[in-house]
Amino acid sequence: MSSVESQQEQSSQSDPSPSPNSCSSFELLDMDAGSLYEPVSPHWFYCKIIDSKETWIPFNSQDSQQLEEAYSSGKDCDRIVPTDGGRYDVHLGERMRYAVYWDELASEVRRCTWFYKGDKDNKYVPYSESFSEVLEETYMLAVTLDEWKKKLESPNREIIILHNPKLMVHYQPVAGSDEWGSAPAEQGRPRTVKRGVENISVDIHCGEPLQIDHLVFVVHGIGPACDLRFRSIVQCVNDFRSVSLNLLQTHFKKAQENQQIGRVEFLPVNWHSPLHSTGVDVDLQRITLPSINRLRHFTNDTILDVFFYNSPTYCQTIVDTVASEMNRIYILFLQRNPDFKGSVSIAGHSLGSLILFDILTNQKDSLGDTDSKKDLPSIFMDQGDTPTLEEELKKLQLSEFFSIFEKEKIDKEALTLCTDKDLQEMGIPLGPRKKILNYFRTRKNSMGVNRPTPQSPAGANMSNIPKESEFYSSTDGLDVGIGQVPVKYPRLIYKPEIFFAFGSPIGMFLTVRGLKRIDPNYRFPTCKGFFNIYHPFDPVAYRIEPMVVPGVEFEPMLIPHHKGRKRMHLELREGLTRMSMDLKNNLLGSLRMAWKSFTRAPYPALQASETAEETEAEPESNSEKHSDVNTEENPVPVKEEAPPIHVGMLNGGQRIDYVLQEKPIESFNEYLFALQSHLCYWELLW
Repeated sequence: MSSVESQQEQSSQSDPSPSPNSCSSFELLDMDAGSLYEPVSPHWFYCKIIDSKETWIPFNSQDSQQLEEAYSSGKDCDRIVPTDGGRYDVHLGERMRYAVYWDELASEVRRCTWFYKGDKDNKYVPYSESFSEVLEETYMLAVTLDEWKKKLESPNREIIILHNPKLMVHYQPVAGSDEWGSAPAEQGRPRTVKRGVENISVDIHCGEPLQIDHLVFVVHGIGPACDLRFRSIVQCVNDFRSVSLNLLQTHFKKAQENQQIGRVEFLPVNWHSPLHSTGVDVDLQRITLPSINRLRHFTNDTILDVFFYNSPTYCQTIVDTVASEMNRIYILFLQRNPDFKGSVSIAGHSLGSLILFDILTNQKDSLGDTDSKKDLPSIFMDQGDTPTLEEELKKLQLSEFFSIFEKEKIDKEALTLCTDKDLQEMGIPLGPRKKILNYFRTRKNSMGVNRPTPQSPAGANMSNIPKESEFYSSTDGLDVGIGQVPVKYPRLIYKPEIFFAFGSPIGMFLTVRGLKRIDPNYRFPTCKGFFNIYHPFDPVAYRIEPMVVPGVEFEPMLIPHHKGRKRMHLELREGLTRMSMDLKNNLLGSLRMAWKSFTRAPYPALQASETAEETEAEPESNSEKHSDVNTEENPVPVKEEAPPIHVGMLNGGQRIDYVLQEKPIESFNEYLFALQSHLCYWELLW
């Protein structure tokens, strides 16, 4: 009997159906629910270095499906799959991801099915493809044979134990574990192991629309970093593009679902790296003082870009790089998107907007002829009646010398090129010579004088005069480059639709160059529109409209929030301002009437009937006067009935200056957020 009982006890211990209180009963319940094996669904990831750490980022669903189809075809050795809207190419044979339009380190690509994550890890990390296949085979056997607690050893000699479909752990080796013979459970807290991307917490986007309606080139400002997080232009433009796609989903969802609209493609243009790869950094390092090393390095790498742009050598390098990069990217974009029929725009931040402005003002319309170019007004000349040389000499009380200039066939343009020696040879005395030279040189630097050649130190922007060289576009009036060195501006192979300037110092640079006014009839030769967008606290941004209409004071256009209307703190501020104005007007009206009644001269004695009539009439007259005062001092209806503002043709007759709405916290102290406001356009613009 004892032997039979012992056999029954042994069979009960080996029975795979333990008591409900044991942990293995939970394992069996899970096994009954998923006894049938289903292959895992793979998803493709790529590795990116973020803060000196490897981070695995999933491809969107559309790209991952394309990669999987190419992989399943069995011809992945030489297959190249475009991903991320065509901005990257994945070489399946190499398992590498390469940028198409800009320089970037190649990143590893992996077909992922199994993942792990430690306590201190923020995201799951995929296993290698080979080891994931081993894990999947082991998992398949465990499900099929109903045998769990399988142990595997990774290539790094780490232990993975499959307890059940929902409990799989990864143990790391600990130093000295072999000497003491510690078990895996004693080797610290294990990592969590997950099978399939659907079991891990990761955001996977659906993908980008295939149709592209608009292409925008984005040019950065000074320095290699574009925001307070010291991100590059590529990273900032990536966020810019993501926000644009989110707005399509929230504001134009039905139109996008019906394929009525596509998306906007933003591509970065980097000129800082080519500029500083010319060897100038080595030359600067030799003369840089050793003290405050980080600050001096920041100055050499960032702030000096402004001075480089005013240098004859490096300004040419910058404009050549920007124009050639935009042309190169545009050609490559058309090759990869042959069905593209949309328009192209350009956007510049900070100094980048000034670079684009100078390039645009020096373009010439290849479709127009010489006569049409002559009709194009000067950018900085008023197209009204221009005084003649005789009238100018009369102002100086030197009209007796006009006959000498007429005999020598010298007009105002030629006179600006004359030197003191030239005037002396004509027989003009010293005093009149000084007056004439000083007057016309001042006029040349402030208002502008027509120039026949582009060899002046003001640069080359005379887009009205056709030249043999395609690098110069001329105007009959003053060029935009006053105060600059002459450079040759390359031509763009396309005509931009709109020019966007973010946090732009264009107005300041034009003023410093000696330009006081932009002709209202001026427009870019090849660009139809221009928007100057800035944050109200941006210390680098300047307005453009006061240079077009200097005699009129008006506020810039307020950009509405993407959710509509204004921010609440702005509405409260306007409401309080309006209320205080009303109270002020009412109080001033009451005080004025009281003062008039107090200072009024006494009337002679009247009959009782007349006095009574006058007393009754006074309140009526006072009320009428009071209402007149209120109507005269209340500015609200005047503002509502104000005529539309015409700001010239630089933006096709539309407004140019647009101001963003500051955040509520920024309104408390504008000085604290001054630097941040200049670098906020990549996120706050929407």
